[in-house]
Amino acid sequence: MASYIEGSLLSDETILHQARISLWSMFPLIFFGVILTPVVIGLVLLVIAYIRYKTTELAITNKRVVVKTGLISRNIIEINIAKVESVEVAQSVLGRLFDFGSLSISGTGFNQAPIPNISDPMGFRKALTQAQAK
Repeated sequence: MASYIEGSLLSDETILHQARISLWSMFPLIFFGVILTPVVIGLVLLVIAYIRYKTTELAITNKRVVVKTGLISRNIIEINIAKVESVEVAQSVLGRLFDFGSLSISGTGFNQAPIPNISDPMGFRKALTQAQAK
């Protein structure tokens, strides 16, 4: 089964960079899921973490930035590369230690598109800047 991003590519569009949300950002869900596994609630927490991880897609193509979250109800952010004005990276102390953080992409026509808990946010920002330069 193809991902949403691969299925939505235009004929002359290619993926330049893909990212995932960080497992470290879901540490509380995973930790309490493992601790509470003997109780049914633990399995529910682990399933929630797994679904959240598998259904979040982040990519930079040669034409746009695409972020898709959700399984049943989908939230999709698509921003034309040429319309991106700035990218803000926010990392807490734990985020710096474990290399995860949040991005806010600002562009023409909208205020901000938040992308929380992304793995390697600096790498994503760098790939976005390189895609804009091309």
